[in-house]
Amino acid sequence: MLNRRSVLAAVPLTLTAALGAAAGTARAAVPRAARAGSADAPADVSRSARFDLPWHDFAPPGTVLRHGAPEEVGLDPAPIRAALDQVAAWTEPDPTTGHPMYSGQVSLLVHDGVVVAQNAAGYALRYADQQGDLLPAAQWIPMRTDTIFDLASLSKLFTSIVAVREIQDGGLGLDDTVAGYLPEFATNGKAAITIRQLLTHTSGLPADPSPALWQYPDMPSRVKAILDTVPQNPPDTVYLYSDLNMLSLQLVLEHLTGKSLDSLVRERVTGPLGLRDTMYNPPASLKHRIAAEEYEVGPGEPQRGLVWGQVHDENAWAMGGVAGHAGVFSTVADIAVLSQAILNGGTYRGHRILSEESVRQMMTNYNQKYPGDSHGLGFELDQRWYMGRLDSAATAGHTGFTGTTIVVDPLSRSVALQFSNRVHPTRNWGSTNAARRAVADGLADAMAVRAPDGRRSWYSGITDASTATLTATVTPRRGAVDVSWTAFVDTETDCDLLTLESSTDGGATWQPASMAATGTGAPTGAVASLSGGTRSWWRVTAQLDGSQLPPSGASLTIRWQYTTDPEYTGRGVDVTAVRITDARGTLLDGDRDPGAFTPNGWTLTSR
Repeated sequence: MLNRRSVLAAVPLTLTAALGAAAGTARAAVPRAARAGSADAPADVSRSARFDLPWHDFAPPGTVLRHGAPEEVGLDPAPIRAALDQVAAWTEPDPTTGHPMYSGQVSLLVHDGVVVAQNAAGYALRYADQQGDLLPAAQWIPMRTDTIFDLASLSKLFTSIVAVREIQDGGLGLDDTVAGYLPEFATNGKAAITIRQLLTHTSGLPADPSPALWQYPDMPSRVKAILDTVPQNPPDTVYLYSDLNMLSLQLVLEHLTGKSLDSLVRERVTGPLGLRDTMYNPPASLKHRIAAEEYEVGPGEPQRGLVWGQVHDENAWAMGGVAGHAGVFSTVADIAVLSQAILNGGTYRGHRILSEESVRQMMTNYNQKYPGDSHGLGFELDQRWYMGRLDSAATAGHTGFTGTTIVVDPLSRSVALQFSNRVHPTRNWGSTNAARRAVADGLADAMAVRAPDGRRSWYSGITDASTATLTATVTPRRGAVDVSWTAFVDTETDCDLLTLESSTDGGATWQPASMAATGTGAPTGAVASLSGGTRSWWRVTAQLDGSQLPPSGASLTIRWQYTTDPEYTGRGVDVTAVRITDARGTLLDGDRDPGAFTPNGWTLTSR
C-alpha cells in the first residue's frame, strides 16, 4: 500500500482527557485583519465562534443541520470564500503538469450545526482515457453538490460504527480475540489478535491482501485468503494501516450476526439517520450522479475500463462491492449528517445509533505508544497532514484513496468535508492533500481568536517555511529586565516555533531567552520555544540578565520570532499584554504603546 500521507500526501487517552487538554524573511502573512475584513472586528463575537474557547462536551443532542451564512454563527466569510475559490481553481489544468489536481470536487463546511458553505466545481466525468485525453465537451458531466462519490476508506467508519454498536450491545468484546469468533483465523500465528487491534490498526496484519483478492477464482477462495493471511508483525508491536483489518472485522460481524455487512450498515447507520444517498453497489439508475473514476487498463490490473458506478478498490470489487475497508458510496450532505450525529454524541433527529460512551470510544486514542498514529475505534485522530488548522488531539477524521476526506472537530463543533474524484482518469496525477487541508484551514481561520479582556493582539499566520518577527527596543536603567506577555499558540508541535530573543548590538547578533508559561496545556519548566497548543491562552514570562543586557544607557532590542517548517501550519500565534520592566519600573507597556513594535509578518488585530 502506498503511504497515505504522501499519496493522499497503554492507558488510552480518552476524548474527555483530550478535550480537557484543549480547555528566512517573512513571507506575506495571512493577517487576521485581511481575513476578517477589518482589524477592528466587533467585540461581540459569540462564544460558539471562538476558536480559543473550545467545547468540552458533545453538541446538544437535538442539533439538526440547517443552511445559513457564516455570519449567522459569528464566522468571518472571507477565509471560507478564499478556501472554496482555491479548491475550485485546482479543477483547472496546472501549467506545469498540464492537468488539474482533480477533475472535480465538492466541499461542505459545518459550524455549530449550520452548513455555512457548500460548493461544487469541475467535472464528475471529463476524460476519455487514462492518458487524460478529453471527451467531447458535450459528454462532460459537471460536478454537483449532490454528486455521489465512492468513499473508499471512509467506508471503514461504517464498519467501525457497526462493530462498536455490537460492543455496546454486548455481542462483541473489544479485547476478545478474532479467533474466538472465527477459529480458522488463528492459522499462521494470528490466534492472539484482538478486535481492538483490528480497529486501531495494531494487529500486525500486512497492509493489503497479497495476491490481490481479484486474482482468486471465487468468493470462498477470497474469504479463505483473508483468513489465511500471514502477519507481518506480532500483534500490538507496530502501527500499520491495513485494509485486512477491516476485511477481517467484516467476517467477524457477518458471522456474529448472520447478516451481510451492507444489511448491517443499512439497519444500524444509514436507515436510522435517513442517509438515502449512502449505499454499497449503487444502482445503474444513479450513474449520472456518480463521480467517474479511473480507467483500469494497465498491466497487473483487472481490465475494467472506466470505473464508474462500481467500487474503485480492486479488493472490495472482488468482494462483490461490499467490503469492510471500502465500497460505500455517498454524498457530502449525507456524511455531514453522520458527522453531526457524532458531534451530538451518537444521535440525530431523535435516532440514536451509538451511546455517548461508544462515541467517546471511537474518539479515544488507543495508540499512545505509537506517536503520530493516534487512532480511536475507527476514527483517526490528530492528523494535521489532512486536518490542517482544525487539527487537535481531539479532532477525528479519515481519508479515502479516491479523494474523499472527513474532518470532525468536537472542540469547535465543526465539520470539514472535501470530496474529489482525484483518480479520474488515473491515480497517478499526485497528491490532493493541499485541498484536504485548504477547506479545514478556511473554516478554522473563519473563527475568532480574542485576546483576554478584549485587548488587541499581534497575530502571525505565516505560511510554510517562513519567519515573522515582532521587535521592540527599550533602554534598561537598572537590574534585570523582565518580559511578560499573553500568548495564544496553535502550531505544529516542535516544528513551528515561537521564540524570544534579545540583542545588545542593534540586531547584529541575537541571544535566545528562556521562557516559562502557565495555562491549560502549557509546557512545564523553562523552555526555549513555544509550540503545539491546546486552543488556550498562556501567560509567558522571561528574564534577561548578565550578558543579555547592554552597557548602562545603551539600548536593548527584544523580538518575538515565529518560524515555520516546510509543511503544515496551525492557526498561528498571538502576542498581547506585553510588559517589559526593570528594577525601576515599566520600560514598555505594549497595550498602551503598540507603535513601539516593528512588525514583520505580524498584524495588530481585534479578532
